[in-house]
Amino acid sequence: MVKRDYYEVLSVVKTADGDTIKKAYRKMAMQYHPDRTGGDADAVVKFKEATEAYEVLADPEKRSRYDRGGHAAVDGLPRNGGGTGGFGVDLGDLLGDLFGGFFGNAGGGRGGSRRGPQAGRDVQVVLDIDLVEAATGAKKSVTIQREDHCDSCKGTGAKPGTKSTSCKRCGGQGVTIQRQGFFQVQQPCRACNGEGVIVSDPCGGCRGAGRVVGRKVFDVDIPPGVDTGDRIRYQGQGDAGEAAAPRGDLEFAIRVKEHKFFQRDGANLICQWPITFAQAALGGTVQLTTLTGQKVNHELARGTQTHEVIQLRGHGMPARRGGRPGDLLVQVIIDTPQVLTPEHETLFRQLWEMEKQQASAPPSKKSFFSKIRDFFGSDEPK
Repeated sequence: MVKRDYYEVLSVVKTADGDTIKKAYRKMAMQYHPDRTGGDADAVVKFKEATEAYEVLADPEKRSRYDRGGHAAVDGLPRNGGGTGGFGVDLGDLLGDLFGGFFGNAGGGRGGSRRGPQAGRDVQVVLDIDLVEAATGAKKSVTIQREDHCDSCKGTGAKPGTKSTSCKRCGGQGVTIQRQGFFQVQQPCRACNGEGVIVSDPCGGCRGAGRVVGRKVFDVDIPPGVDTGDRIRYQGQGDAGEAAAPRGDLEFAIRVKEHKFFQRDGANLICQWPITFAQAALGGTVQLTTLTGQKVNHELARGTQTHEVIQLRGHGMPARRGGRPGDLLVQVIIDTPQVLTPEHETLFRQLWEMEKQQASAPPSKKSFFSKIRDFFGSDEPK
């Protein structure tokens, strides 16, 4: 049978680089490998043809000979035998190459290895602060729990004076390989729990774990302007890792408690402020207090209505990254007195009489409240 051109077999051009040739072969091998096709005769032929082409084109020296002299120049050269069923390549090896990242480099003795000493886990702590602390920044001392290396065994887990031994089941790699059909799956070794070593004489201080739970007081610097959901991270301050491995990180998740008077809306603060009838009608200076206790004087306009909003620029929350601070939005509420002195009642009755006179004015001059009284009807206060 006349052999097809190797480049044609793999559907690549003669100038294709090694990666292109490898990808082309992977595609054909996955499609025609006997383990997937159940030994179909046509698939076996195509698989052998692709494998032969790849063995030549993937080797720089053989490829050079083939380019100069064709099939005759490479016939008789040593080929990669063995494999599964004499097909020259094991699909398990191919899948391990294709999906090494997914299966954790599931090559077993063909290059798969334990990933080395494991770093410690990250520690996450919720840190509650009040709104004033969020605005001004603060330093808080927090007691945390984290894993530390055992002082007795220095993190090895073995009793002082003894050593751990390599796990025989996994060969010290911490993983075992299981094959199912043409798939191979890497799993942590059950004999050593993925550690790769067996501690036959465990340390009494940590019972072989190499780590113990300890407490540490940590000073947290809270920058001004933080909000719920913000995180403050300290590298290398989390749980201890295995021996010779670094610690994990320590992360504080900020949670800002609600304030009784001020509400936060992004960088802005919102509050309500009571004013009297006289202040609303006559206007004048009112003294407002910000979240941080600063006193700010504001001139009320004559005839200020309830629920009008005063904007105090720059008196909201500070910006985290050098931007403009937010504003304080003050909604004024007219405070109706519930207890009247005789003098107050006399004045309010006089005001009521004046309002009745205004209500009898021509419609074009009637106030909004006069129109409401006309619609619903009104009685003189008793």
